[in-house]
Amino acid sequence: MESETSTSQFDVTEASTETRVERLHQRVEQYLLVPLRIVWTDKRARFGSFIIFLYFLMGTVGVAVVRQPKANQGERLLAPFETMAFPLGTDGLGRGILAQIVHATPYMLKMVFAGAVFTVTVATIVGTLAGYKGGTVDSALMTITDIAMTIPGLPLVIVLAVIIDPKSPFVIGIVLSINAWAGLARAIRSEVLSLRHESYVEASRVLGLSTSNILRQDVVPNLMPYITMNFVQAARTVIFGSVGLYFLGILTTNAPNWGKMMNLAYRTAGALYTLETAHWLIMPMLTIVLFSLGLTLFAQGADRLFNPRIRARHSDDTPDDSSGDGTADETTVSTNSGGAL
Repeated sequence: MESETSTSQFDVTEASTETRVERLHQRVEQYLLVPLRIVWTDKRARFGSFIIFLYFLMGTVGVAVVRQPKANQGERLLAPFETMAFPLGTDGLGRGILAQIVHATPYMLKMVFAGAVFTVTVATIVGTLAGYKGGTVDSALMTITDIAMTIPGLPLVIVLAVIIDPKSPFVIGIVLSINAWAGLARAIRSEVLSLRHESYVEASRVLGLSTSNILRQDVVPNLMPYITMNFVQAARTVIFGSVGLYFLGILTTNAPNWGKMMNLAYRTAGALYTLETAHWLIMPMLTIVLFSLGLTLFAQGADRLFNPRIRARHSDDTPDDSSGDGTADETTVSTNSGGAL
């Protein structure tokens, strides 16, 4: 009798353990493996992810590997690939251009992240609340949004940058996006106005779920493709805005910066007019263009991440096609996604 009781308790414990393991497996599958498979099957998302990963490595590992740029590290105005000690050449002070680009990357990544997160977060909160609640809440929030939209963005950013003179990259990112959220908030509100009458939202309302739960579980997930695209757009806005303000000298820093490099190349070396110094201007420009391209390609391919049908096809928990070789599956995915490049 004791043996049977002991075995029964063991079975219950084993079943409980298996349930926790299965739950963990499902979360890893849903939030990590499935997105990776979807990104890998799209050439745009794969190439964009590779570029973004390179910049992430450059901003983390690169700053530890590449030494800090200092004056007179090498000969002045060396051309690219003239010596492997300075693969991208040197500037007018003998500093390696590659070293400056690498050490400017962490600062830029922080600005981009802060600005994009600020824009998307504020826009999503304001847009979803206004569209879902309606009435007085909608009127009040949209009045604030309209006021923010009527203020010219660039003059406002310049005034705030001069008054605050921010040094933290996170603060600079937020300043550059100070009213960029308004247009996105109004667009999200329009989407929510149609989503709030869907049957599954009505069912959640009848069940008595709170507004925050309904927005988080039923409304926002349907907006994620649009939010992702605008996250990238906000990031690109921060990149171009920060580089422009540093190039114009409105924002100042003693640290390496892509816009500051271009400013020095233009003012002190006439990089627009001489081939001997053109690389000093071209290299940071190419760095900016490549970063923006990576973000854009990733966003164009990543909209498939939130398609339930495509996610189901790339999940191990979904039964395979009868063919068993996965060929039909990949063909269908490619057809539904509009085809890869």
